[in-house]
Amino acid sequence: MVTPALDVRLSALGDQSVLGDRWQGLEARSQASFFLGWTWMGAWLASTGVRPELLSVQGEGQDIALALIGRGMARRLLGKAATLYLNQSGHGPADRSFIEYNGLLMADDAPDGVEAAVMTQLFARNDWRVLRLAGMLPDALLAAAGRFHRRMIVVQSPAYFVDLDAVRAAEGNYLSLLSANSRSQIRRSMREYGEDDLKVTRASTMAEADDWLAEMAVLNAGRHADNAWDEPLFRAFARELVSRGLENDEVELLRMKQGGHSLGYLLNVVYRGRAMNYQSAFAPGLSSKAKPGLMCHGAAVARYADMGCGLYSLLAGDDQYKQSLSTGHDVLQWWNLERFSPMLEIEHLLRLIFRRPVSA
Repeated sequence: MVTPALDVRLSALGDQSVLGDRWQGLEARSQASFFLGWTWMGAWLASTGVRPELLSVQGEGQDIALALIGRGMARRLLGKAATLYLNQSGHGPADRSFIEYNGLLMADDAPDGVEAAVMTQLFARNDWRVLRLAGMLPDALLAAAGRFHRRMIVVQSPAYFVDLDAVRAAEGNYLSLLSANSRSQIRRSMREYGEDDLKVTRASTMAEADDWLAEMAVLNAGRHADNAWDEPLFRAFARELVSRGLENDEVELLRMKQGGHSLGYLLNVVYRGRAMNYQSAFAPGLSSKAKPGLMCHGAAVARYADMGCGLYSLLAGDDQYKQSLSTGHDVLQWWNLERFSPMLEIEHLLRLIFRRPVSA
């Protein structure tokens, strides 16, 4: 087979409806993650108003790969550095959506060399010093492409998941797959809420979803030092994501109750056989023994096992509850790929001397 010549371009974003058609056409020919699909990307663009550049790779007039490239001046140890962002804007409030399983949206039959061709195009412009790749799998070819002066993993995080095939093999007895301590905490919490079955309700209209999203924001208020729900752009994004996802069944907003008591809410994704918990909000427990969050996730595991999904992912984060609920994990990495810069060289030497981590 003759490999088609690759036409790699950076261009203005253009009309979003036209871009949406192109994006969804390529998405149908790709096995990329939900985070690279149009439900996510379209919601992000529409809700935040950001206008990154469009990176396109074509062969014989057909899209082979697409991505969005943001630009910003990232704060560094000695000042600011001109930085490109893969599928992010470079504007902090607009990037609170926190992309994971990132990369190029690429056709399954894409020829070899797409990543190298992309880097060649990016390197043709000399108005940036750092390329930021957020939430990449360790085997991502893009992180190894290009002739960078330095490649650094800024953050590495587990992304815990529950193997739903294992749950079905255990005849639905999910708790049998967990540690004795986790089983005990969940069972004890269930007893706190009485004998009634835990009830899961899916938001069926945007009016209902709006009420539940508002309650999620209230429940999350003051619980975290850096709370995404405090950011108006994040709340707008969450609403747009739910609105689009309810239409195409890629997003579920769930409310859990037991014994007349509210347990909380889960904003989940269901995409290509994988369910993922993107956001959550839990009511205060009835007592110190109550663990409404663990109960909600346990109910979600049962739901998605019954639906035939392969995994229920808790996404990136080393929180103890994620580890307690999981049966395995992926690893996600956040990279800074640096071109040569005197300022960045001095910064690197200072970090070595004072043993400062890259993330500091």
